[in-house]
Amino acid sequence: MPETTDSAAHAPKPVQHTGVPVLQARNLVKHYPGRGGRIGHRSAAVRAVDGVDLALAERSTLGLVGESGCGKSTLVRLLMALERPTAGEVLLDGEELLALPTTERRRRRRGIQMVMQDPYGSLDPRMTAEQLVREPLDIHRDPADARARSRKAHEAMELVGLDPAHAGRRAHQFSGGQRQRLGIARALVLRPRVLVCDEPVSALDVSVQAQVVNLLRDLQREFGLTLVFIAHDLAVVRQLADEVAVMYLGRIVEHTDRDTLFEHPAHPYTRALLSSVPDPDPRRRGRGSRLVLAGDPPSPSNPPGGCPFHTRCWKTRETCRTETPAPAPRTGTHDSLVACHFPEA
Repeated sequence: MPETTDSAAHAPKPVQHTGVPVLQARNLVKHYPGRGGRIGHRSAAVRAVDGVDLALAERSTLGLVGESGCGKSTLVRLLMALERPTAGEVLLDGEELLALPTTERRRRRRGIQMVMQDPYGSLDPRMTAEQLVREPLDIHRDPADARARSRKAHEAMELVGLDPAHAGRRAHQFSGGQRQRLGIARALVLRPRVLVCDEPVSALDVSVQAQVVNLLRDLQREFGLTLVFIAHDLAVVRQLADEVAVMYLGRIVEHTDRDTLFEHPAHPYTRALLSSVPDPDPRRRGRGSRLVLAGDPPSPSNPPGGCPFHTRCWKTRETCRTETPAPAPRTGTHDSLVACHFPEA
């Protein structure tokens, strides 16, 4: 698939959701029961996701960023209805997934597919490439004819730049980038509405990362996909995302369009994340002061009162210690949200 060179195609879309969102989370909460502790005592619940609201417009790309342990992977499992939330709802095209009968929920869930992080460990080494890509079709018996399912698998391989003549090879006979393309073909073969990409390029070489990101962008444009893209690499997020949600300790602390976030971050945590990204231009290095956060994130089983970030924030005041900030529009905006008492200070 040819790489895109038209810069207009890469321009960010505003965070505006008219009509019914393709995928939506409403006050989504997931707390896991505590384990261990002293004999006769149970430790506090782990608050992995603690009240998340999201709405994804059709054909948009949401970048989801934050430190390890902030709740990104748990949020993804909830969005895919792989886990039942403690509270809140997940809606696909306006319908609450977990409220549907099991058969219907299973049918509708095929509209959300995932590309895994590890192209080495996520593919069964005993299966051929054709079997790996065809497996979702076999599970749903769609179409009923096995030969037709094989044809669809070959078509999906071709779409991601793999030669169907290699359909008989096993995963270890492909390179890392080709294995990730196999994973994308496997996710794409059911023609989903939403593609959830859980750090899909972090295990790949930089040159291969660019190829996979360009492939995802081309597939999105061709099939009208909505993407949820989880990444630690903010440079990749900046290249692909239309809007970015920043997670900290199970909450969304900032959500805005890509350019606003990278050029004018409002939340102190977002500013600290961005300041840690190396600048490739040596002429600009050292001009800005790097923000180094003190300490580690608090435990999700024992989060601090008030603002969850106040234990590491240089702006902390008494209000931050006692009152939890609700996401509110940034000054002069309607669609950019920030959960901070003093974002402009």
